[in-house]
Amino acid sequence: MNLAAFKSSAGPPNVSIPLRALWHEANGDWEKAHDLLQQDDSAASAWVHAYLHRKEGDISNAAYWYSRARKPVATDGFESEWDQIASSLLGET
Repeated sequence: MNLAAFKSSAGPPNVSIPLRALWHEANGDWEKAHDLLQQDDSAASAWVHAYLHRKEGDISNAAYWYSRARKPVATDGFESEWDQIASSLLGET
């Protein structure tokens, strides 16, 4: 699956937990996204978790999750970061 197909999926695609969480967040369900991430302790889930908390405005919590993901704290726009995470997890980068 590529980024365009992922973004346009009508329902949550059969992909990894962090990608499903990104899909739910993009489709207006932050809580479902967060709940999914709490089921997985991978670095990929930590990265998405960081994004969710940064978008929520909880910067200190986001910094913790970026650290767990071994990623720098993002400073770019939310859409740009979402695309970067999704592309990376889809294996496009």
